[in-house]
Amino acid sequence: MNFVLKKWQTSFIPDVAKYGNNKKIADNLRDAFPFPYTNTDAEWYVNDCIEKGDKHQICRAIVVDGQAVGSIGVFMKEDVYRKSGELGYWLGESYWNGGIMTKAVKEICYESFERFDIIRIFAEPFSYNSGSRRVLEKADFKLEGVLKKSVCKHDEIYDSCIYALLKK
Repeated sequence: MNFVLKKWQTSFIPDVAKYGNNKKIADNLRDAFPFPYTNTDAEWYVNDCIEKGDKHQICRAIVVDGQAVGSIGVFMKEDVYRKSGELGYWLGESYWNGGIMTKAVKEICYESFERFDIIRIFAEPFSYNSGSRRVLEKADFKLEGVLKKSVCKHDEIYDSCIYALLKK
């Protein structure tokens, strides 16, 4: 399926509210991504991406047929981690398993390595999120380790995984 990564614009707010309001998505993300996901949540997120710009991050809408059906970003770290960026993403459920996210990950990582003085991009999916782990593996990320009992989601304790892609 064809998609483009676009800079965020306020016209995407209703799309983000529509596609983001999904418990299956929220269950696989940090608690900062709520469920239910409201128009107010989408408005805050889109405006925050616009305001922060591209100085310390690259955050893009995943757009299919003119609709923002997901989000992807690489966020620069600081201090001793300043040569690393953290990758985060989500995609509307009706677009899962179509290859969009793997291609989007490759595209944003390439742009991030070109734009920023970093040597490593990492992601930390929950260990039970096999779909996200598969995306990372297909995008040439390597599993560096499993962090035992490292996250608390819905008052349950889970492992998370650290995947990384190194600059060539």
